[in-house]
Amino acid sequence: MTTAPPVSPWNIANVVTVARIFLVPVFAVFVALSGMEHSGWRMAACALFVFISATDFVDGWLARSRNLVTDFGKLADPIADKALIGTALVLLSYYGDLPWWVTVVILVREIGITVWRMAILRRTVVAADRGGKLKTVLQITAVAWYLWPWPSPLDAVGPWLMGAAVILTVLTGMDYLWKAFKTRESESKRPS
Repeated sequence: MTTAPPVSPWNIANVVTVARIFLVPVFAVFVALSGMEHSGWRMAACALFVFISATDFVDGWLARSRNLVTDFGKLADPIADKALIGTALVLLSYYGDLPWWVTVVILVREIGITVWRMAILRRTVVAADRGGKLKTVLQITAVAWYLWPWPSPLDAVGPWLMGAAVILTVLTGMDYLWKAFKTRESESKRPS
């Protein structure tokens, strides 16, 4: 019985993930150029944000369809998501479009879960589950809505989307904490 050779971390799926990370500063420049007041730059920032976000689905599809799933990809993919979402939230708050508490709540959850994933990396790699993926989609939708220069009353949809994103962010964060607690509890019961 032969085993398949290990998948190299230098594959097309991971290259797309790394490219997403390198595009985040370009997105930040677009938002800064817009000052959240110039419609053209806001549209450009929104379009780039949506493009970078869409490549998240592309790298995941490439990894699964071509059997290129790696531990590096499982870890780098959520980091790319958090870099993009975190940058967008900070900029939206900086320009006064989003309350800072929203940014803080989301970032504390995102950074906390990422640190937890890294802390247990030697034992296991925790990939995003369905709830985490839905949370990401909702965050992306809310941020994109804020970035686009919607006329009134359509601009009022943004806070509702972001409110739903915050609730799901907190709930999925609590779910990860519960899973971490249960994992630790079962490990402590095992005979050493």
